[in-house]
Amino acid sequence: YSNWEKFNCFKSKKNEESYSIMMPPPNVTGSLHMGHALTFTIQDILIRYHRMQGKEVLWQAGTDHAGIATQMVVERKLSEQGIDRRKLGRNKFIEKVWEWKKESGGSINNQLRRLGASADWSRERFTMDEGLSKAVKKAFVDLYNEGIIYKDKRLVNWDPKLLTAISDLEVEQKEQEGSLWHIKYPIDNKNSIIVATTRPETLLGDAAVAVHPKDLKYKNLIGKFCKLPLVDKNIPIIGDEYADPEKGSGAVKITPAHDFNDFEVGKKHNLEFINIFDKFAKINKNAPKRFRGLDRYEARKLILEELNKLDLLIKEEKQVMVVPYGDRSGVVIEPWLTDQWFCNAKKLSKDPIKSVKENITNFVPKNWENTFFNWMENIQPWCISRQLWWGHQIPAWYGPDNKSFVALSIEDAKLMANKHYGNDFELKQDEDVLDTWFSSALWTFSTLDWPNKTYELERFYPGNVLVTGFDIIFFWVARMMMMGSHFMKETPFKDIYIHPLIRDEKGQKMSKSKGNIIDPLVLLNKYGADTLRFTLTALLNPGRDVKLAEERVKGYKSFTNKIWNAAKFLNLNNVYFTDNIDNEKINLDSSKWILNEFQDIQEKYFYNIEKYQFHEVASLLYHFTWNTYCDWYIEFIKSDFIDSEKSEEAKKVSGWVFVQILKLLHPIMPFITEKLWLSLVDKKTFLMSQKFKKVNFDKSYEKSK
Repeated sequence: YSNWEKFNCFKSKKNEESYSIMMPPPNVTGSLHMGHALTFTIQDILIRYHRMQGKEVLWQAGTDHAGIATQMVVERKLSEQGIDRRKLGRNKFIEKVWEWKKESGGSINNQLRRLGASADWSRERFTMDEGLSKAVKKAFVDLYNEGIIYKDKRLVNWDPKLLTAISDLEVEQKEQEGSLWHIKYPIDNKNSIIVATTRPETLLGDAAVAVHPKDLKYKNLIGKFCKLPLVDKNIPIIGDEYADPEKGSGAVKITPAHDFNDFEVGKKHNLEFINIFDKFAKINKNAPKRFRGLDRYEARKLILEELNKLDLLIKEEKQVMVVPYGDRSGVVIEPWLTDQWFCNAKKLSKDPIKSVKENITNFVPKNWENTFFNWMENIQPWCISRQLWWGHQIPAWYGPDNKSFVALSIEDAKLMANKHYGNDFELKQDEDVLDTWFSSALWTFSTLDWPNKTYELERFYPGNVLVTGFDIIFFWVARMMMMGSHFMKETPFKDIYIHPLIRDEKGQKMSKSKGNIIDPLVLLNKYGADTLRFTLTALLNPGRDVKLAEERVKGYKSFTNKIWNAAKFLNLNNVYFTDNIDNEKINLDSSKWILNEFQDIQEKYFYNIEKYQFHEVASLLYHFTWNTYCDWYIEFIKSDFIDSEKSEEAKKVSGWVFVQILKLLHPIMPFITEKLWLSLVDKKTFLMSQKFKKVNFDKSYEKSK
């Protein structure tokens, strides 16, 4: 591997036809896991294959700054030394993060090298490097000036431990046993309406009770008022289709400031938005005094006690429910009304939808298009701000009256402020940083030095294929398509190959709690990169999750050994490991048969690799190499090696076919094939730099058996 790098084998060589893949940047905090091993193996197969087709190939490498993850890692390390981030201050803390990145960050890239990833590391980028930071600022300012980025008060996923908004991807939905409480809301001295809720603590922020407009049970109550228990105020009973007559009591409390569905109902009916939590998820001053300062679960307990005393708590039902947790903090996420920066994703989604509908961008397998359309056509505003220190600080500055000035630099912001105020005022930069997904959404063109007009940008945008798992179609794929289509006026990918997830041998998702995680680094140590790569490729059946067990890897180790032993045997028999063959001088039936079989397998190989049918490619190579070539052909011609009339042809053909096998295997098994090429075929050139095209033999024996 070090020799490949030393001799610049991974750098693109100029050619008429280009081919590029943008490496999904792993987190700088990351370590190689099985998902990485799978996606990077697929990408490397495609890159090595197209490089050997003689194309000008770029596999753009890089890592993501991973805002929350990195901040947590560095905070933890500092706390071990007795240092508090807030006492240290923002600038000093960021210095510590850069120190950590220099020492420990990016170890995953060395692990990718062990896997054989032939990315152009000389062009490696980091989402916080100078060039990408420049691109992020320009994108933000341009989108703000176009009215696509704006500041608004909306509900977000709030993490009360990390004290920041987080994306849907960072929310883990967990099933657990909970309760559904039925609560009586009095209408007058005689009548009441019963609502059912799993979160009684949010009652303090209720703005209405909703019933279905066609529900005969409640139709006559629409337009009337009921009394909000414990708060002693009247709230309206409204008709809205959001209320499901089949669920609970058929009446539902509406808390617009603390539930995403209620938020939409609140906007539609012009209800009051009452935020009852502070950033720590404690009850704030908008609630009655006796609840203020209580943690949300302490408040729940007190509310239920008081409702019970007032005979307003009808019953409690145990039920299984889905609760949102922060995947990093491990605490329950709170929908919270707060001022954040948003991006109008609806406007940006139109061109990507069009490019998929017009087959400019194709999903493989195609059925993922429906998932893409469903999400894109119902897309919500994207919250792009985070209350962190590590990340791209938002390029907005505020004057004394809190007016914002969005600009590429503080100098530009001051010029704008001076024009507005008429004199010089001190400006304060927005303390929030951008969502990590914002900078990675620009990845397909920012890594090619946009906004500068470079050779690489012209040559390698759009990329040929994006290889990724389905779990980030929305969070990364869709956003790259939005930003690429907007700024480059062209979709960033021709194909989007969605690979399956890796599960354990029983089909269960790998997790630490289940103790069923398979560490690819352990498998690399035990069986080698080639065996692991071939195993993953062989199991890549589209539409099915990859069920991986160490036994499967162990089984394919025999295939690696078979290749090695075949080379050893051929070398002992002094075969000619040549890349050239004169098919007009072929006389032996065995030669005609193996060449015909090879031509057939090669045809299928090219077809399947272009169609992303990787498991078919692995199956073809396995059976041809082991069964057709080793078990049949080599066994059959052993006697020819010692026959003076047949040996010359047998040595040439057997050697030539083996060299072609090395070429076909190389994209999947780069190490053993390169080793055998250098030791048996050509010590001066690398196999990975060879070109191979389809071989077409003389028609006279094409169908000969």
